[in-house]
Amino acid sequence: MPTKAKICGLSTPETLDAAIANGAAYVGFVFFPPSPRHLDPERASALAARAPGHVRKVGVFVDPDDGLIDAAIAAGIDTIQLHGKESPARAAAIRARTGLELWKAVPVRTAADLAPTTGFRGAADHILYDAKTPDTALLPGGMGLRFDWKLLHGFVHPLPWALSGGLDAANVGDAIRTTGATLVDTSSGVESAPGIKDVDKIAAFLKAVAAS
Repeated sequence: MPTKAKICGLSTPETLDAAIANGAAYVGFVFFPPSPRHLDPERASALAARAPGHVRKVGVFVDPDDGLIDAAIAAGIDTIQLHGKESPARAAAIRARTGLELWKAVPVRTAADLAPTTGFRGAADHILYDAKTPDTALLPGGMGLRFDWKLLHGFVHPLPWALSGGLDAANVGDAIRTTGATLVDTSSGVESAPGIKDVDKIAAFLKAVAAS
C-alpha cells in the first residue's frame, strides 16, 4: 500500500495547488491564532473550495470550543485534527457531535508518551504521533522537531496512525522505512520560513514519499 501524505498549515492558493498537483491525499488548515499558519474561516473557505473532492481537508485545532469547530466545518473542512490537551471524552464528544473523522495528535519524546494513545480507542479514528515540544513552547507542533522513530517498534497501535514531527524530503523515506508509516504529515519541513510554504519543497517531499 503506497504511503499517503498530508501537507499541513497551507495558507495560499499556490501552495495548496502544489500539494494537490503533487499527490497529497490530505491538506491541513490551522485554526489556532498563536500559530504563524493560522487561518480565519473566510480564508480557509476560499482554499477549501479549490481542493477536489478526493483530497481530504483537515482542520487543525488546539483545545477548540464548539463554535470554532462549527465555523471551520462551514468553511469546508471534512476531517478534524485535535492537537491540544483534549481528553478522550472531549474527542469522543466532538466526533459524535460533528460526525466527522477525527484525528488526535499525541506528543512523543519517550516510550512512556505512547501510553495515552490507548485511551482514544473508540474516541478517535486516527492517532498522529508528533514530536513533543518544550514545555515553554507556544505551539504544540509545527516546530521542526522529531522524535526517535524506533520508539514505535513493537508498539501495539490502538488505532490507525500517522507519523509527524520534523519530516522533510531528506528524511521522510527513512522515516517510512523505519516505522512502516502508511500516512505521513509535514508542515515546517516544506517551509522557507515559519508559516511560509515553499512549492518546490512541497513537490520534493511528495516525490520522496511516492518513492518510498
